[in-house]
Amino acid sequence: MSEKPYIRVAAGLILDQRGRLLLGQRPDGKAWPGWWEFPGGKIEAGETVQQALVRELDEELGIRATHVYPWVVHVHEYPKTIVELAFCQVTAWEGEPHGRENQALDWVDPWAVRLDESEHPIAPGGGSLLPAAAPPLRWLRLPIHYRISHIGAPDRLDDWLSELRQELMHGLKLVQFREASWPGDEPSLRQAFEATLALCRQHDARCLINSRHPHAWWSLADGVQLRAADAREILRQDTRPPGWLGISAHDEEEIACARQLQADFVVLGHALPTPSHPQDPPLGWERFQTLALGAGRPVFAIGGQSAATLETARLHGAHGIAAQRGVLIAH
Repeated sequence: MSEKPYIRVAAGLILDQRGRLLLGQRPDGKAWPGWWEFPGGKIEAGETVQQALVRELDEELGIRATHVYPWVVHVHEYPKTIVELAFCQVTAWEGEPHGRENQALDWVDPWAVRLDESEHPIAPGGGSLLPAAAPPLRWLRLPIHYRISHIGAPDRLDDWLSELRQELMHGLKLVQFREASWPGDEPSLRQAFEATLALCRQHDARCLINSRHPHAWWSLADGVQLRAADAREILRQDTRPPGWLGISAHDEEEIACARQLQADFVVLGHALPTPSHPQDPPLGWERFQTLALGAGRPVFAIGGQSAATLETARLHGAHGIAAQRGVLIAH
């Protein structure tokens, strides 16, 4: 057990309608003076994360947060403390942010922040961000819609590509190739995978491959979505697949496996009733949120998800939604 003080903090990623992120510079007299950080502060006894964040943003910035999404709880060890950061995304507020503690503020493009594993994140203006800022900045680059293929058969490939093309043109940026019961031979499945991958590349979208498909294909994709059983096997082998890594999970044990493998994200479900698992009870949103907050990384809700459930999912700790049907279209 570490003897370092353990501090619980609520931190807000404040995003305006242009997608810019608000950073604050730590003033003289505090630890790490001059470094940039996400606004927020310690969670006091008896406070929820949201209550603490609303209070801190009022004290620091003079704003009242009105739309807060719980997001990721991340633990970072500093030289003298261990900090548990409950990151939330704040997308609406009352008032105009200003430094009530004489701290400088800056709106930045999250994509312009330089992320380098050997250095601290570097803001566009050249200042360094606190070390704990690196993971959420990387997670923020994940889209909130995760489309899973459902081609079904070789003769449906053209229809699938047409459908996928429309969604990519409307902004879809993350796709998983997963064909659970392909009736054709392996060459036809390979053709479907390569066509899906090529179309995603044309639209600057990432295409991950499900681990049920041949291991030799994994390196061709932008990453791998591991089934829970495959994740346990990979953990025993102590090898992490290249590229982006997603892990499918249903309970605490499988989420713990995702943490050990340092997965980029988790797909958790099924959250709601779904025709594909009629015999299995859904997690429900309360259970989903409990599990999501223990993942330590972004979590996509799966099972009964569509554009119509996105808001509810995010209010219960989901980064976004994953589905086999159009995630950009309300059903």
